[in-house]
Amino acid sequence: MAIKKVGVVGGGLMGSGIAQTAAQAGYDVLMAEVGQELLDRGIGRVEGAWKMLSGKGRITDTQAHEYRGRFRGTLALEEFSDRDLVIEAIIENQDEKRKLFAQLDKITPKRAILASNTSSLPIIEMAAATGRPAQVAGLHFFNPAPVMKLVEIVRTIETSDETVEELRGFAQSLGKTPIIAKDTAGFVVNFLLIPYMLSAVRMYENGLATKEDIDTGMKLGCGYPMGPFQLLDYVGLDTTLYAAEAIYKEYPDPAYAPPTLLRRMVQAGRMGMKSGKGFFEYPEKR
Repeated sequence: MAIKKVGVVGGGLMGSGIAQTAAQAGYDVLMAEVGQELLDRGIGRVEGAWKMLSGKGRITDTQAHEYRGRFRGTLALEEFSDRDLVIEAIIENQDEKRKLFAQLDKITPKRAILASNTSSLPIIEMAAATGRPAQVAGLHFFNPAPVMKLVEIVRTIETSDETVEELRGFAQSLGKTPIIAKDTAGFVVNFLLIPYMLSAVRMYENGLATKEDIDTGMKLGCGYPMGPFQLLDYVGLDTTLYAAEAIYKEYPDPAYAPPTLLRRMVQAGRMGMKSGKGFFEYPEKR
């Protein structure tokens, strides 16, 4: 099957970034949201990115016009009836994802591949809500999706070789480098990254070093582009908490147990850059 028409469910930071990337790669892209305000915000984010790139001379006005011509939004999932690939990028809630996959299974063509951009939830549970588990897989992009080069293709015990190869080709066509991971909590990157970030929070929580010194130590000592606290704010403290909880549920190792400080900060609405305040403060919400 040749993937030509792509659907993205969710117009948030990740969904809009995936939609932008696919449209730039030449795909016909349809992005869905649950409300007009959210849809307008997602479309504005994508078109704003193209306007910025055009203004900086990174793409031509002609290219920006072509990209816009391949991208549109909708409030009706029924419009996904002609999609070859649908990528789910909604809230990290398994019940909501299962409901969505069951809907997509009824709406999309039988040949279509259904993929989830989840960073940690089991893909097989979503696949079980459909009648096509062989055509369900994880397709995990990293933030920001138009820039980050890695994509994790997550295969369940039911995912077919054909589906994996279709997704590999799709990821490569976007200019990404795909890696294959088994359907285990955290996949490859978060399985290794989450305990690193949680350890930094515990160090700070226990007064072993300031967050500034911990960040400086990891940047200058290990050559990391961001320290763990800067990265936590960038990723989102709520996203990190959800991922940690999902991994800890499957692997009850203390390394994956969310620290109390992280949980309290999320409860206080301190989500990081997107809320304007996390471990550091940001004058403008992003």
